[in-house]
Amino acid sequence: MPVDSPTPKTGPHMSQSPTGYSRVLLKLSGEAFCAPGSFGVEPEELRVIAAEIISAVKTGAQVGVVVGGGNIIRGGQLAQDKLIHRATADYMGMLGTVINGLALKEALTSMGQDARCLTAVEIPAVAERFIRLRALRHFEKGRVVILAGGTGNPFFTTDSCAALRATELECDIVLKATKVDGVYTADPNIDPSATRYDHITYAEALEKRLQVMDATALAMCQDNNIPILVFKFKESGNIRRVVEGEPIGTRIDGVPSAASQA
Repeated sequence: MPVDSPTPKTGPHMSQSPTGYSRVLLKLSGEAFCAPGSFGVEPEELRVIAAEIISAVKTGAQVGVVVGGGNIIRGGQLAQDKLIHRATADYMGMLGTVINGLALKEALTSMGQDARCLTAVEIPAVAERFIRLRALRHFEKGRVVILAGGTGNPFFTTDSCAALRATELECDIVLKATKVDGVYTADPNIDPSATRYDHITYAEALEKRLQVMDATALAMCQDNNIPILVFKFKESGNIRRVVEGEPIGTRIDGVPSAASQA
């Protein structure tokens, strides 16, 4: 099927505007779609996600969303007892992300925001196949682009998918929505002395094994000079704030901090 060519962009990434970012890649875990400790897709949580994304779109930014599937199934855990091969379990996890992607697309549409769900796993009856130029064309038409199915390959996480899609779609930044308000020296739920980083480099995150994203995703962002912003999702208005460039959460990039230079 022919795909309309998008208007050419200048440079490898779109430049940051004075008020924030022009095109962002939001990474949502599957757990965002349900209450803590629950599974499946809960309508109220879905409504909150959609409203937050719509608020960010109103800034004028183009928003892509990579969704996880942990609220539906976790392939890695399923494969642990060897009953199901890891590759098959990962494909099952990809289908879980498609469920979340379709739910988010429908929620956004019902709330007045045009959206499309593109998937790396071909399911033509329910979602469009991911094609880079098609995704860019959707951005130009003001649509939220939901990216499901991971990379389409087993043994890769949805974090790696976020880094890959951000690179392919020339996004200014990867916004990783989490349960905590940034990256800490240790798990703040376990270690009360843990402190939050305002800024850290890719190399420091890898060296200290801070579990921000998997090593493949971090390395890809580093190689392509795409910053990562880790922030607390379930705080009203936070997606819009980070899109507008407010200094919240933890920024990860290749610029050495003053502390690391000292």
